[in-house]
Amino acid sequence: MAVKPTLSPNEARRRREEFHEADAVVVGAGIFGCAIAFALANQGRSVILLERWMKEPDRIVGELLQPGGLAALKQLGLGHCVEGIDAIPCKGYNVIFNSIPSLVPYPTIDDNGDVICAWSGSGKEGKRPEGKSFHHGKFITQLRRSCLAHENITVVETEVVKTIQGETSDVVLGVETRTKMGETGEKKPDCFFASLTIIADGYDSKFRKQVLDKKPVVKSKFYALELIDTELPRQNYGHVIMGSKTFPTLLYQIGTHETRALFDVPHGIPEASPAAGGVRGYIKNVAIPALPPSVKPAALKALEDGKVPRSMPNSWLPASKQHTNGLILLGDAFNMRHPLTGGGMTVAFSDALLLSRLIDPSRVPNLEDFEAINRAMTAFYWRRKNVTSVINVLAQALYDLFAANDRQLRALQLGCFEYFQRGRSDGPCGLLGGIIQRPAVLAYHFFAVAFLALWLNALAVVGSSPLGILKAPLALIDAVLILWRASCVFLPLVWREGFQ
Repeated sequence: MAVKPTLSPNEARRRREEFHEADAVVVGAGIFGCAIAFALANQGRSVILLERWMKEPDRIVGELLQPGGLAALKQLGLGHCVEGIDAIPCKGYNVIFNSIPSLVPYPTIDDNGDVICAWSGSGKEGKRPEGKSFHHGKFITQLRRSCLAHENITVVETEVVKTIQGETSDVVLGVETRTKMGETGEKKPDCFFASLTIIADGYDSKFRKQVLDKKPVVKSKFYALELIDTELPRQNYGHVIMGSKTFPTLLYQIGTHETRALFDVPHGIPEASPAAGGVRGYIKNVAIPALPPSVKPAALKALEDGKVPRSMPNSWLPASKQHTNGLILLGDAFNMRHPLTGGGMTVAFSDALLLSRLIDPSRVPNLEDFEAINRAMTAFYWRRKNVTSVINVLAQALYDLFAANDRQLRALQLGCFEYFQRGRSDGPCGLLGGIIQRPAVLAYHFFAVAFLALWLNALAVVGSSPLGILKAPLALIDAVLILWRASCVFLPLVWREGFQ
């Protein structure tokens, strides 16, 4: 296909503003949308970025950026966006199981950024990467400001209502929108055209069904409180609180005075039934009593307003191949995982970085070359798995363990915590943080946890009595059941995320 003539920045801007034409139209100025728009603009592409509402968002998603995501953000040229927003450094996690803490710091890395002890136990002291946690809205505002300031990007506040297709083909030519007029409030129809349309309209995407035949699976919700001036047991660490009677609770600082508390509430649990006081009853009577003592007063105070806390669905949507000429669907509209491990933004920035490299002008000079775009998307689908399959599988598998609801899973849960207690956290935390991108390391540590769980359970079954050996057959049966349960959790996820 012929290479499109290169326009000067001024001519390209004029075409964006007057004729609403560009090399790429990006729908959604969120995490992924801003990142890919900025990356394409840095390559000299002309980009139109469309967003329904440019006011600073007030949401409870996208508040923790893992070290791997922060590294990708810097490679995109957007590292400055975590500055000046009261962002808090994150050094790892403090996992609290039945009130017993276990510190899981991000692992030691060498000068190349590689984890020193990815396979074994805790590494020597040295350079350790950090993540960042912050108010979502402040971070989004910084990303949008960067896009607004870029000479190759035109940002338009408008609501996208549908895609535009050719009269004689199914090629997507752009999008149709409704733009609210400032003086009258009337919504004026509008159109924006591009060689390539990239849609990143979030987890509740209205365009997903046009590209994919999959729907998100939602088994629980996170209900959020904002705690003011609370004291966490360990500063600059995210906290995961688990117990025999509670589902996972997350705590992490998002500002100097603010701490986010997220309470996982699965659908249909008796503890959150109307008779038990609903979600507020579960949070007040079950979840808050399991929190560290220093956190409880602020949590109870945040619950005093009498309202049901804001919530977000905890969704799982495996990635699917897509080949729609002229259209790409990405971000949470394309792939989601349980937010327990905070991997969403790491996946988004890694995806934006990878895609921008695969369709760089040196590889794909003309974005109307659909064959080249489809080849790039095939490469993108498989190459992203080194990062995303690890993060996605880990998120879903850890949630199954941390929200354990049967005997075998609870044994695995105990094995996981004991694994951390024994200092074998560098590999798991490196995987969680997006700085180890090797699925084999994930498989090794998952089954190492499983076999530790078998051993601990066998010791508990046999006991210290001289006659305990008579219970060995029961321990063996338990071992088979636990290993089978571990495989049922892990292997289907690996197959779907790694090989399909």
